[in-house]
Amino acid sequence: MTTGYGTATASVLRGLLEVGAPEHAALRVPGGPTVTYDALRRQVDRLSAHLRGLGVRREDRVAMVLPNSLEALVAFLAVSNVATAAPLNPAYKEDEFRFYMEDTGARSLVLPSEGAEAAEQAASDSVLRIAVVADDSGEVSFSPGAAAAGDPGPGPDPDDVALVLHTSGTTSRPKRVPLTHANLIASVGNIVDTYGLTPEDVSLCIMPLFHVHGLVASVLSTFGSGGAVVLPPRFNALGFWPVVREHNVSWFSAVPSMHQALVARGRRREDAEAGMTGRLRFIRSCSSSLAPATMLEMEERFGVPVLEAYGMTEAAHQMASNPLPPDVRLPGTVGAGTGVQIAVMNEGGALLGTGDRGEVVIRGSNVIRAYESNPEANASSFTDGWFRTGDEGVLDAKGYLTLTGRIKELINRSGEKVSPREIDEVLMTHPAVAEAVAFAVPHPTHGEEPGVAVVLNEAVPERDLLAHCRAHLADFKCPRKVYIVDSLPRTATGKIQRRIVAATLLGNSDSS
Repeated sequence: MTTGYGTATASVLRGLLEVGAPEHAALRVPGGPTVTYDALRRQVDRLSAHLRGLGVRREDRVAMVLPNSLEALVAFLAVSNVATAAPLNPAYKEDEFRFYMEDTGARSLVLPSEGAEAAEQAASDSVLRIAVVADDSGEVSFSPGAAAAGDPGPGPDPDDVALVLHTSGTTSRPKRVPLTHANLIASVGNIVDTYGLTPEDVSLCIMPLFHVHGLVASVLSTFGSGGAVVLPPRFNALGFWPVVREHNVSWFSAVPSMHQALVARGRRREDAEAGMTGRLRFIRSCSSSLAPATMLEMEERFGVPVLEAYGMTEAAHQMASNPLPPDVRLPGTVGAGTGVQIAVMNEGGALLGTGDRGEVVIRGSNVIRAYESNPEANASSFTDGWFRTGDEGVLDAKGYLTLTGRIKELINRSGEKVSPREIDEVLMTHPAVAEAVAFAVPHPTHGEEPGVAVVLNEAVPERDLLAHCRAHLADFKCPRKVYIVDSLPRTATGKIQRRIVAATLLGNSDSS
């Protein structure tokens, strides 16, 4: 990657750290240490050597179960420099950890010194446990000690897989998405160019680091510009603006539910002090649809442009974005392609024209070439070099994309993608459930919530079914409402379609 602001050309993730000036802050932890680029480079190289001393090799997959923290970020940079990182949501339950670790073939597991019992129990005896800690000065360490240390070893090639994530499918188990160093570097370059990021920029990372939104947009793109990242442990609407002002944050990216929380708090604080946003120059929204009314209220209340973007895991995050002023940003659209070709295609694979509704397709150096070990998904997802996103949309004459729905049936809860089939399968393990069909229920804050319709073969209260889900699924995947019905609507051929079930129960006539 080459930008107009950095001094280095990066072809792999470790190279991004060469952009920042040695004594410039790379990472700030509110209430904690500040780590310079020089210190971050030294730590990543030292921990890379430690991993090699533990026997970790390029072909290995290393699962990571860490909350947002200095340790999580430094560990990711070291792991991706030696092997392939497979970060997992710390909120998963034991069964979920077991599936994801087995599916990726993880041979090592990086976890905090305490607080990740479910992940540790899910890992087989052959998986190497690596604990990560940081001291008060911001120095990160691994345990156990390495059998041999020294040189961090040869660096990765651009085509090596740096990061493997899962994306949920509606008709199958989650699919593995292998993101190469080249994919990620291309996405970083697109984001830096889109928002004109420079070493003077300070981003606030409030999205989880086990998703590409937080990792690529908020963190790696900031490193690619030589700027600084502020990394609190979690999003806190109450203390948000003091952190923005204290650390001179110039931009942040979040999902709409977070933006709505900030707006709601702003409405309650009529006495909000002048200059509450400090030197903020723009706000970015991604991973879920932002209501135009929310965007306009944010701009009026916070006094900075709000830019809605479009991203997905298979594209190493960003594909399109509304631009900064003086260019036009259009509420209700996700802007135009950002270093990514975007088109609209019909079911037969023909590209459609301006104003025609169809499936959004993309291609670019940030897009994966294939899912891992999934020929069925690859056959349906790639057409003539285009990746089919599963989203429906329309392009206008200026290339701005309006998303009109999803062909895929994933439930999108504040950017967390939930496979309805996964909920079906969990409920079907309950002895009282004969049939289960999960679907998206509109929600004013999260965009969507999981709901599920069940047919019972014996009476059981709703609370028992919800408790069963909570025992086997992460909280964000659990339905908030169970619709107990006598039968499920079927098509003429006897098939059950989620959209028809949802329309029947929610009274939504526009479900097609």
